Amino acid sequence: MKLKSKKKKEDIKEPPKKSKKGLKGVPRDLMNDVRYGRSLSLEFFRQNAWLIMIFIVAIIALMGLRYKTKTKMEEIKQLTVELQRAQSSKLQEKAAYMSLIREAEMKKLVDEKGLGLQFQEYPPYELTLED
Repeated sequence: MKLKSKKKKEDIKEPPKKSKKGLKGVPRDLMNDVRYGRSLSLEFFRQNAWLIMIFIVAIIALMGLRYKTKTKMEEIKQLTVELQRAQSSKLQEKAAYMSLIREAEMKKLVDEKGLGLQFQEYPPYELTLED
């Protein structure tokens, strides 16, 4: 005697449905929920309001810090340029001072030795003779 086993629909296990993957492996259902605003309900915002506020305050603080840093960097650049100009001016003044000191020393030596030389205010003229 042959026994025929009848399988019921309940006994047959269907393979699990594969969800279609969207961009970068994210299921399309999740993408559609986010896209149409189903996953971000008002209840979500109520439950996570403190976290959202902390996140927003942190972003604003970072933006302020970045602005402050940029303004300080600009100020540093301006002060660096001003410092270089002041150093250049200092070197020019020092050179002029040293020249005056050397000139005064030379005049003193000329007077001590009685050479009768004088300092010319203007450079010497070049004279040409015409025939």
